Amino acid sequence: MSDRNSSTAAPKPDQPGAIINPYASTSARNYALVLLTVVYSFNFIDRQLLSILQESIKLELALSDSQLGLLTGFAFAIFYVSAGIPIARWADRSNRRNIVALSIGLWSFMTAISGLAQNYTQLLAARIGVGVGEAGGSPPSHSIISDIFPRKKRASALAFYSTGVNIGILFGFLLGGWLNEFFGWRVAFVVVGVPGIVMAVLVRSTLREPIRGLIENKQVSDQQVSFSEVVALLWNRRSFRHMAFAAGLNAFAAYGTVNWLASFFIRSHGMTTGELGTWLALSSGLFGAIGVFLGGVLADKLAPRDQRWYVWLPALAGFICVPFMIAVYLVSSQYAALLLAFVPGLLFNVYLGITIATSHGLVGQRMRATTSAILFLILNIIGLGLGPFAIGVLSDYLAPSYGAESLRYALVILIPSMMFWSACHFYLASRTLREDLAAAPD
Repeated sequence: MSDRNSSTAAPKPDQPGAIINPYASTSARNYALVLLTVVYSFNFIDRQLLSILQESIKLELALSDSQLGLLTGFAFAIFYVSAGIPIARWADRSNRRNIVALSIGLWSFMTAISGLAQNYTQLLAARIGVGVGEAGGSPPSHSIISDIFPRKKRASALAFYSTGVNIGILFGFLLGGWLNEFFGWRVAFVVVGVPGIVMAVLVRSTLREPIRGLIENKQVSDQQVSFSEVVALLWNRRSFRHMAFAAGLNAFAAYGTVNWLASFFIRSHGMTTGELGTWLALSSGLFGAIGVFLGGVLADKLAPRDQRWYVWLPALAGFICVPFMIAVYLVSSQYAALLLAFVPGLLFNVYLGITIATSHGLVGQRMRATTSAILFLILNIIGLGLGPFAIGVLSDYLAPSYGAESLRYALVILIPSMMFWSACHFYLASRTLREDLAAAPD
């Protein structure tokens, strides 16, 4: 497979029948990457805003932890992943730029009207709308990035894109915490939702649709690959099965932490949302962005020596996280716990960009958006769907015995064990990764 730079691969404009590469220049590629990363940041600002606001919402709407877990987890995830597959199929045969623009407009509108909800049912319906909108963000964006960056830079590019998770968490915690403290949770939803509608216009008017296969000097067939073919190919790759399950377990720990960590510090340490939002913005947001980006860069540096580093790195990060996770929930000092949280914050999402890039390396050109959607279906059902909900249910179950501390013990039981399990499967993926990458179709 050729990895020549697009500037050399692109035909000259004066040649008869030449195809003009809209991403021949480094500046064009970088602009697209930054713009899509900002879009992804809005995705997670809107998604994670609820976690810093949920104690105020719980009080006003008289909700249980199970209801909160359903609101931030399974109810959101089931619509997110259900819509993700057909949207990804659409993206593999149509204009991906337009799909991304439409999606951010929808989820931002639904975030804004979340602030108008008068009861649990209305808020649940609004969050389902956010989930459907966000389903159209990542798979088309992943496919665009893989089409404009050569293979040897793809993990770094997708890791940079994946920093949008942590940038979004940073601003979600920071803005949500202070807006809630001064203006209330309803205003927070409106203020965060409206700018995304402006971003939708910017994407539609300034981002260009890349030419599939041009960066790799490949002629991509217009024939649509069937969904069953993509599923069959991925299922036959043992490395993908282990990676996808590992990603889901890692996401269980990450989403469970992000959705419940604020509530834990409020209940067990009596912190306010403003101060807490600032701390969590730094640990889960800033440090998380640094971790996911450096993970991708390091993987691209090490992979030429041995491609198994694409899964060894997230395995190593997971094993390192476990003792720090346990300590966060068991130390008595709130500031010691906040400082310890910086280590998992740094390492939680190291896997994300690497796993997406490696999955794309296993499949053909017109399978990439669908592959991302399948990966995200597994990741989000296990992680986003079961993570927050399982913690909420266990917290309610433990409440008669542990009272306000039930959430502490639900977190310490589930989060470290899931992260350790995830790291084991990333390691198992290394056993067949090289063979599976070598067998990838055009």
